[in-house]
Amino acid sequence: MDIDIAEDIIRKALTRGCDAAEVFMKNAKGLSVEVKGGEVEALEAAMDYGIAVRVIRNRRPGFAFTNSPEDLGAAIDKAVMSAGWTSEDEYVDLPGHESWKEVLIFDEKIKNIKEDDVIKDAMLLEESAIAFDKRIKKVRKAEVSAGTASTTIVNSKGVTVSYESTYYSAHVTTLAQDDSGEGQMGWDFAGSRRLSDINVASVGKTAAGRAVGLLGSRKIASVKAPVILSPSVAVDFLEILSASISAEAVQKKRSFLIDKIGRKVMSGLVDIIDDGLMQWGTGTKPADDEGVSVTKKEIVSGGVLNGFIHNTYTAKKAGVKSTGNAVRGSYKGLPGVGVTNFYIKPANIRESVAGAGFKPALAESDRGDNKLVKSLSRGILVLGAMGVHTANPVSGDFSIGISGLWIEKGEALYPVKEAVISGNVLDMFRKVEAVGSDLTFYGKVGSPSILIGDMDISA
Repeated sequence: MDIDIAEDIIRKALTRGCDAAEVFMKNAKGLSVEVKGGEVEALEAAMDYGIAVRVIRNRRPGFAFTNSPEDLGAAIDKAVMSAGWTSEDEYVDLPGHESWKEVLIFDEKIKNIKEDDVIKDAMLLEESAIAFDKRIKKVRKAEVSAGTASTTIVNSKGVTVSYESTYYSAHVTTLAQDDSGEGQMGWDFAGSRRLSDINVASVGKTAAGRAVGLLGSRKIASVKAPVILSPSVAVDFLEILSASISAEAVQKKRSFLIDKIGRKVMSGLVDIIDDGLMQWGTGTKPADDEGVSVTKKEIVSGGVLNGFIHNTYTAKKAGVKSTGNAVRGSYKGLPGVGVTNFYIKPANIRESVAGAGFKPALAESDRGDNKLVKSLSRGILVLGAMGVHTANPVSGDFSIGISGLWIEKGEALYPVKEAVISGNVLDMFRKVEAVGSDLTFYGKVGSPSILIGDMDISA
């Protein structure tokens, strides 16, 4: 039925003088439960339905949206009218028809889950964190969410895509406190399109373990030493990098990777993948938000930058083909450019690792890859970082606060607090000396632990 509605909208837009038209439809339903002190503190059920109309008339783009089927006529009128207000742009275009692959992104168990089951999982999330250690004094947030969505994309150039998807996630933040009154925070998150990938109890235990493991933290003197970035911290830096591989950022001169295609920009040990076909990945879908087939791409191979990610507009401007990376925040906006499932390839990769729901054992996720730790004569295993998002998106320079464990002769001696590491994102990736096997995803971005050569660490 959605496809019939979309085709009718397109016909009406074309009869009003448009050269091309597109309809993007989203129908989503979600349930979120937050627990505190063994009681449901917040329960939110949400439904969101919307239709976006994009048109091109005399190389001028027009756009409008509505969340009411009764207002479709007005939305078409507004889209057509807005094309008269915009500037002519030779790169504005819509993609043509492509075949797309079936992917695993829909779990009937999530679709049919009961409210009581989500509440039970949220309760278990909090209970598992508190039961981990008597020093866990408080769980500040224990939230479990479930969602389903249907997406339809149709355009006048032959694109017709329609699919259903599901999502389930658990997120918790804990507070540990010792007898001296020192407090430390810990958190963990897991998300997947498949219910069986989410081990709620493990998420609670991991968050608690992170908080307890930092109790008794000491300050250290300023030093130049290697660091191991745990998966969650490596993901923070990888997200900064993901913004710079966007062709949109490159074309707007907001990337530190401009003019670096074909050049070695990182250590030869680093391979970075963007895989929109990964089964059950939170960024997986058969086609991007313009209807272009998604693919698996090696963005960086052996440290060499192979290319940028594109939507239809940036690809036409660059004279290349879209990479299937058009992303919309919602039906209320035009497509930008973004990653699908973006990750650093782990050492000794196994096929079983290639699921977004994959979570390593607690000992790995909380303590970093054991082989990397054993290999370190002295340095820091970084378990938490504050302010990575403040890194300069153009230069890649950063200075951030970190917490973690001081390592000597392959053993953790004591936790570290109030340390700061400074540097440059690309320089840091150039100094990668080893890549772990503990690939962990946090949403659409994943990484194993990575060992970085000497970095400036100040107190």
